Amino acid sequence: MKSHSNAHSHRDESEHLTEESRSLLEATAEATEEKIIEARKRLAAALETAREAYDRVQDKAVAGAKHADKTIRENPYQAMAVAFGVGALLGFLLSRRGR
Repeated sequence: MKSHSNAHSHRDESEHLTEESRSLLEATAEATEEKIIEARKRLAAALETAREAYDRVQDKAVAGAKHADKTIRENPYQAMAVAFGVGALLGFLLSRRGR
């Protein structure tokens, strides 16, 4: 669940940044200074690039989750064995760390 919470947190932060950036763009819409106009163009391009990257990451995460779900459903016993092995290894490593 924690990764799900982190995804929401990152999405919220991204949406907040986008909203703040749009507000800045709107606030400087009437400015005519060449430097401000250029800064607005760069900011708009950066926002578009960030949005595209976010969409790609989200698509990859969804595809990965679907693939993992399909693999687990097709091979439930192997998935249980791998989960057991990983849990046992983590338990062993954490118990040694406490010594």
